[in-house]
Amino acid sequence: MTETVAMKTVEQHLADVLGLLPVGPVVEVALAEANGLVLAEDIHSAVDLPPFDNSAMDGYAVRREDVSRIGTLLPVADDIPAGRTDIPDLKGGTAHRIMTGAPMPQGADAIVPVERTDGGTDVVRIDVVPELHAHVRWTGEDIATGALALVAGGTLDAPQLGLAAAIGRASLPVHRRPRVVVLSTGTELIEPGEPLMPGQIYESNSVMLVAAAQAAGAQASRVRFVTDDVIEFRAAIEAATVNADLLLTSGGVSAGAYEVVKDAFTGAGVTFDKVGIQPGMPQGFGFAGAVPVITLPGNPVSAFVSFEAFVRPLIRKALGHTALTRPVVRAALARPVRSPEGKRQFQRGRYADGVVQLVGGPPSHLLASLAMSDCLVVIPEDVTDLDAGAEVDVWQLR
Repeated sequence: MTETVAMKTVEQHLADVLGLLPVGPVVEVALAEANGLVLAEDIHSAVDLPPFDNSAMDGYAVRREDVSRIGTLLPVADDIPAGRTDIPDLKGGTAHRIMTGAPMPQGADAIVPVERTDGGTDVVRIDVVPELHAHVRWTGEDIATGALALVAGGTLDAPQLGLAAAIGRASLPVHRRPRVVVLSTGTELIEPGEPLMPGQIYESNSVMLVAAAQAAGAQASRVRFVTDDVIEFRAAIEAATVNADLLLTSGGVSAGAYEVVKDAFTGAGVTFDKVGIQPGMPQGFGFAGAVPVITLPGNPVSAFVSFEAFVRPLIRKALGHTALTRPVVRAALARPVRSPEGKRQFQRGRYADGVVQLVGGPPSHLLASLAMSDCLVVIPEDVTDLDAGAEVDVWQLR
């Protein structure tokens, strides 16, 4: 049997990974902490919005019957700024100067914008004949008491949070953010900022993966990378995953010597597979005790592509989202491309106006090319050659 036949498909591995976490528990969080989360319960309005009839313009509250011609002069009997609570009734033959959002006085049935007057403060000249009920916001015209305001399952973005605040909600029930711990392995790794010795490289995967997990909606933290020592690795993950929902590792999963993640987890709850994806063929998933684990390859682009293909969908599932993958568009290749048979290849690219330009090449260590990209270009498993102009799926990263 060839290696290609023995490999899992991307869909098979994603299905296995999605089984690691359920939808997260429901918690009540303040509005400031709810941005991007998924609402867990329907929310009905406890108030009318607007809560009272009010002016939609800065201007003058009038009786329509008092303004029958252009140039009508009316004495200004009172001022009604926004926030005033003792609202005097409007008497016939007078006007009240009123500000946007201020309550309509009893007796008024139209607002004349200040721009259609001379702006007088004692006597005002009205330069328009207003329509009945012009520029009035009515009680409950946006949403009425008891009406459904926010639907369970929806993502809470700026407009939804604004509405929640407008109807008086200080907090909302949401699915809790999954708590993700990221750990990178490798004796050759050192902390950025320290001097490099021969044979050493700066550790970047945990910084990248924490940022990716947070962008996906998780609460993520990093554990300082550990050396290629099984005992040290096991001790590090035991301490780091006390309150974790998911452990995410990078490195130590290939077929060579000193593969600490594979050595520590083989036969201990984690399954290691070869998946038909490039970059990122060596993958693992399972449990370390009770904590779900996903093991990613160590090359940075492999780790990122694997995160996008498998980890990001899991985080979004745990948050309660139904759309788990990146937005996909079809785009024409700017130049020809070759891809290995039997593997779904993800190349880096830049997308604009229906055309995608490949950035760098397919090797999994080209992190600078990834940083210059705004999309992933998907070449299917059964395709080996595509000409310029051929259409492909493009995962939009931004």
